[in-house]
This record gives sequence, C-alpha cells and structure tokens, in this order.
Amino acid sequence: MNIIISNASNLPIYEQIYTQIKNSIVSGELTEGDPLPSIRALAKDLRISIITTKRAYDELEKDGYICTVAAKGSFVAEKNTEIIREEHLKQIEEYMRTIVKLAPSCNLTEEDLVFMLRLIIKEG
Repeated sequence: MNIIISNASNLPIYEQIYTQIKNSIVSGELTEGDPLPSIRALAKDLRISIITTKRAYDELEKDGYICTVAAKGSFVAEKNTEIIREEHLKQIEEYMRTIVKLAPSCNLTEEDLVFMLRLIIKEG
C-alpha cells in the first residue's frame, strides 16, 4: 500500500490517509484480513504525527472499513457489502452529476442521455 500525502491538498492529512486506505479497500486492492501498517510505522514512513495516523485509523474503524485487534494491529474488516454498495452508488451519482452538467454544452436532451446510456449498457 502506497500512501501519498500532498501538502498542496485542501484536505487534512488524516483525511488524505483515510481516503486512500478506504479507496484501496473499496477497489479490492486491499482485501478482508489484510494487515495495515502499524500506526507508528505509518506515521514514521509518512513523517507525520502518530496522532494524525491514529485519527485516520479511528475514522476507518468507526466507518467499518478496518478492525483493530489489541497487541496484533489493524486489519481490513470483513467486507460489508452495504458499505461497498453505498460507496459505489455515491461514485455513480457523482459521475451522473458531471454528465448532467456537461450535457447542455453539447445540446444534449434528457432523451439523448438516456439513449446514450442504453447504447453503452448494450455494449457492456
């Protein structure tokens, strides 16, 4: 797992860590039971505070993406299909919003968009 922290990002560092680990889990790059680096090791590798790393891990655990076992470490949690489904639905909605924003610049109607979607599904 390769986490990249950007000082130019508007997101807090803990949120950058959270997002990158969450995306790795949702995409399947990290799978159920995979160990995560220890909080100390990740903080050292990223040259950030342990508190920042702990906050990211706490948020991931609270949202059901990871679980922590005392004296053993943190691991990718058992896949909760509802969490993954909800995440995918959010991504689809974001893409659809982008499509709706771009459509007027191409003079596309709702019918045009539905037609295009049906063609893409048939190709699929």
